[in-house]
Amino acid sequence: MGGVILIVIAALLLFGPNKLPDLGRAVGRTFREFKEATRDIMDDEPPVKKTEPLPPRPEQPQAAERRLPE
Repeated sequence: MGGVILIVIAALLLFGPNKLPDLGRAVGRTFREFKEATRDIMDDEPPVKKTEPLPPRPEQPQAAERRLPE
């Protein structure tokens, strides 16, 4: 918590109280754009075509079937 207070005081001394809201908005916009860009990168996986056959599933040993007496 002390580090945050120190950063705020340094920002006030460097930029002044009039420029601080503009600086906060710019930082917020930057974070928002970065978040949207990373989301777009994650969503850019190529879609699977519906006409492509699915890859074959590996064969799994079948469990012995139990039959009930009739």
